[in-house]
Amino acid sequence: MKKTYLLLSLFMIIGLVIFSFWENPKTEFTKQSLENKMLAFDNSEIAFKDILKKYKGKTIVIDVWASWCRDCVGGMPKVKELQNANPDVVYLFLSMDKSYDKWKLGIEKYDVQGEHYLVTDGMQGVFGQSIDLNWIPRYMIVDKTGKIALYKAIEADDEKITATLKKIK
Repeated sequence: MKKTYLLLSLFMIIGLVIFSFWENPKTEFTKQSLENKMLAFDNSEIAFKDILKKYKGKTIVIDVWASWCRDCVGGMPKVKELQNANPDVVYLFLSMDKSYDKWKLGIEKYDVQGEHYLVTDGMQGVFGQSIDLNWIPRYMIVDKTGKIALYKAIEADDEKITATLKKIK
């Protein structure tokens, strides 16, 4: 009888540990992320909600990156392959660069094609925290209705990206 209780207790503890680490993907952006101001390429401020509004009715692949990030830069060829395979999708690049000038130079240096905005408070700022940003690059997909269809991928060639894009076409 004691062994049964011990075994049951062990399974409950393991279940709680697994459940506590289970990632609960979000399907909507928080109010804080939507209100967060970013910089456009022309150095004007724009709220994230207004960026999303510009592309309403379109599928959006969001690439959170920075020009100083080795993994981000190394993944750019994969991003370009994704763009070539899915030309009807909007590619929204949200940079975590530390300055406007470095951000612009990075876009030009790595020939990053798409829509560009600079997150001005960094990875640990309001926007980064609102999307649980703990690593870049980070890829997300927003469907045509504005819902988050894919909350987290860290490789541009992740099968989840391709599968999600096929599913929501």
